[in-house]
Amino acid sequence: VSMLNELVSLFDKRAKDEGIEKIKTIGDAYMAATGLTTENTQDGALKMVHFAQGLLADVEQFNEKFHMQIEIRVGINSGNLVAGVIGKTKFIYDVWGDTVNVASRMESTGESMQIHVSENTWLQTKNSVSYEGPVNVEVKGKGEMRCYFVR
Repeated sequence: VSMLNELVSLFDKRAKDEGIEKIKTIGDAYMAATGLTTENTQDGALKMVHFAQGLLADVEQFNEKFHMQIEIRVGINSGNLVAGVIGKTKFIYDVWGDTVNVASRMESTGESMQIHVSENTWLQTKNSVSYEGPVNVEVKGKGEMRCYFVR
């Protein structure tokens, strides 16, 4: 738990520094989003890819410092979602929707120490980020989807 706390604290610092909103941790999963404001900027996908690249660097530095072999998978999707707080006790800000589900699928079908993005994210970042692919991936509940890996 202390090792996971150390790593998540690095991710939290990076999120704060880069203007990314941490949504929650679920076990060893870290959920974050951007663009959850009334500002009409169109750089959310690119900000998230840069954040993800930083997470990979954080893991590599963590491994060197603590002589570990931790690996992570990163999944990113872009699109509309619903965000808010529900319930009467143990309030938690959360996000829902197909965009969130596909991001989760990008993570689960990704590869260790790779950033796996949906075609939606690729379309918004392809002029600024180098990618490998496309690859077609069978995504639960969606069928076959075209996806990309950040180089």
